[in-house]
Amino acid sequence: MLAETARIALKSFRRNILRSILTTLGIFIGVAAVIVMMEIGQGSAKAIRETIARMGANNLLLQSGAASSGGITLGSGTAATLLIGDLEALDKECDLVVAEMAPIIRARTQVVYANKNWVPFYLYGTSPSYVDVRQWALEDGAFFTAEDVRNGVPVCVIGQTLVRELFDGESPVGQDVRINNQPFRVIGTLEAKGADMVGFDQDDTLLAPWTTVKYKVAGESLTDTNQSAAPPVAAEQINTLNERYPGTQITLYPVPSAAQLANHPQITRFTNVDRIMVRVRDDAEMASAKREISEALRRSHRLRDGEPNDFNIRDMTEQSAALGSSSAQMGTLLLAVALISLLVGGIGIMNIMLVTVTERTREIGLRMAVGARPRDILRQFLVEAVILCLLGAGIGVGCGRGISLLLKHVMHWPIESSPLAIIASVSSSVLVGVVFGYYPAWKASRLDPIQALRYE
Repeated sequence: MLAETARIALKSFRRNILRSILTTLGIFIGVAAVIVMMEIGQGSAKAIRETIARMGANNLLLQSGAASSGGITLGSGTAATLLIGDLEALDKECDLVVAEMAPIIRARTQVVYANKNWVPFYLYGTSPSYVDVRQWALEDGAFFTAEDVRNGVPVCVIGQTLVRELFDGESPVGQDVRINNQPFRVIGTLEAKGADMVGFDQDDTLLAPWTTVKYKVAGESLTDTNQSAAPPVAAEQINTLNERYPGTQITLYPVPSAAQLANHPQITRFTNVDRIMVRVRDDAEMASAKREISEALRRSHRLRDGEPNDFNIRDMTEQSAALGSSSAQMGTLLLAVALISLLVGGIGIMNIMLVTVTERTREIGLRMAVGARPRDILRQFLVEAVILCLLGAGIGVGCGRGISLLLKHVMHWPIESSPLAIIASVSSSVLVGVVFGYYPAWKASRLDPIQALRYE
C-alpha cells in the first residue's frame, strides 16, 4: 500500500514538475545550509582546539613550593623541591593521563652574537620532549637529542625573535652565540608562534639541554634579575683564570672525551629543576590528571597524610573554557541560522500542499466515492509531502558537501566532514515534511465526498 501511494505521489509530481522543483528548493537550500554550517562549525571548533593546544592550554605546569626564611615566606617556586627523579615517578604512575613531560631550568642572561646582544624572555634548559609538550615545530635545523642532554653539550635552538634581533632574519643554523661567556652552537630555529594568552612573546625563546644550562649558565634557580647584569665581583674574590679573563677559554683540567662522558654519565636523579611541564592526553581529563600527578608527587616526595604539598600545579583551564565556550556558541548560532532556512522550506511545503488539495478536490471526492477511507487520503498527501522533502534533502546533501569542499580548497577554511550533520539534516527534512504536510493532508481527509464531487 505504501509503495502504491509513493508511485501515485511521483506521478502527481510529474504533472507539475516545475512547481515540484520550486517546492523542494526551500528544503534543498535548508539542508545544504545545515550541512555547510555544521561542518564549518565543527572545523572551526577543531581549529580553535588545536590553537589552544599550541598555546599550551592543555599543559600543566608543576612548580616547586615556597621556601621561608626567618618567618618570611618567599613565594611559590623558591623551594628546591622538584627533582629530575620526579619525571621518572610521573612516567611510571601517570602514563594513562600524561602524554609528554619536560623539565625546565630557567635562566635570564644575555645572548651575544658578533656585536649584537639580546636577553630572551624565555631562556630554558630542557629536554627534547619540550617541543612535543608544547607542540612546537622546527622552522629550520634540528633539535638537540637526549645524548646532548646527557653529555651537557653546548647547543641551542632559538625562536624567531632572536633570529630577527641577532641575525637580521638570516639563518643562524651553524653559527655560535655566547651565553654567559659560554659558546653555544645554534642547531635549529623554532617556527613562529606569536604571543600567548597572557600577551608574552613566545618567539622570544632560547632552548638548550637542561644539563648545560644548569651547570654552565644558571648555576642556581632563576632569580628575577638579569644574571648577565650582576654586579662585578671584587678582584680578590676571583680565584680562577676563567673568571678573571672571561673572554679567554683556559682549561685547568683535562677535558673528558665523548666516550668517557657516555661511560660515566653524571648522576642527576636528585638534581633539582625549576619546573616540570606536562601535556595531558585529553583536555577533558585535566582534573583527574591533576589529581593523579599530585598523588604521585606526594608519594615521590614522601609526604605524610595531612602534610601540605611542597609543589604547585597550575593549568589554563579558565582560558581554555572561555575559548571552548565561544566556539560552542558560534556553532550553535550557525546551526540556528541553517534551521531557520529549513523552517522556511517547510512553510513552502505546507503552502504548496494546500494548493494541491484545492486543485485535487474532485479527485479526492472520487477516491472517497469508490471506497477510499479518510486515513488513506491522509496517508497519500502525507507521503507526498515527505517525498518532496526527501527529494530536496537528497539534492541538498550533495550540494552541501560540494560547497564545503569548495570552501576548504578555495578559501582554505577549516572544514570538518560530519556524518552526523547529514543524518541530522535528512531527519529534520522528514520531520518538516510530516509536520508541515500533516495539516493539508488532514484537511483533504476531512472533505465531504459529495461536496468534493460537486467542486468546480
